[in-house]
This record gives sequence, C-alpha cells and structure tokens, in this order.
Amino acid sequence: MIFANLKNGCKRACNLVKNSRAVRFCVLVAVCLTFNVATALAQSGGGAGYEAGKNAISQASEQIAQYVPIATKLCYAIAGVVAIVGAISVYVKMNNEEQDVKKSIMMIIGACVFLIAAAQALPLFFGIEDGVITGF
Repeated sequence: MIFANLKNGCKRACNLVKNSRAVRFCVLVAVCLTFNVATALAQSGGGAGYEAGKNAISQASEQIAQYVPIATKLCYAIAGVVAIVGAISVYVKMNNEEQDVKKSIMMIIGACVFLIAAAQALPLFFGIEDGVITGF
C-alpha cells in the first residue's frame, strides 16, 4: 500500500516535470546557475591551473563550515516540532480509542531520534569542530 502510493506520487511528479514548461525552465535555470557559480569559484582563485581549483575548494569548504551550525539547530527545531505535533496526534488517537496508537508513538520517537542523531552527526560528517574544519 505504501509503495503503491509512493509509486503513484513519483509518477505524478514525473508527469508534472514532463508536461510543465515552467518546471523544466526552473530546472534548467538551476543547473545553469550551478555551473556558473562553480566556474566563477574556480576562476577566482588567483592562480592558474591547479591553484585556482584548490582555492575554490577551500572557499567552498569554509562556507559549508559556516552553514553546519545553522543546519544543526534547524534539525533540533524540526525534531521539537515533530515531537509536539506527534504528541498531540497521539493524544487525539488515544481519546478516540484508535488501534494504532503504539505504532504512531514508535514512528514519532523514531523520527525524533533520527533528527537528533542527524544533528549530532552532521558536523562529524564534514569534519567540523567549533566551526573550524579539522578533516583536511
């Protein structure tokens, strides 16, 4: 049942992309902008050849290091919202004496644990400690 709904949703999304000129245009613009930014970063390194690429990668890694604490806090905030909304939905299900209360509780706890673990692992994945990249 779940996979059938997922399959139908994917088909609808693919049809939307195929049939909508606006969506195709937006995807094209996003791809072009990505390549233009990558080219500009590679060329603004101040050197020729490998130095320019090295400087561009350094700048990109420093910018990622600046966004990781924000993404971590965002994961914590999303986990809090999921917990509050989940608690309310479990309360409503318990009052209505529905059958799948345990399943809902486990799903909400799993989502919160995943978000908190992701927030903890995000800086470790990029090798960032206290806003400084240590992995390189």
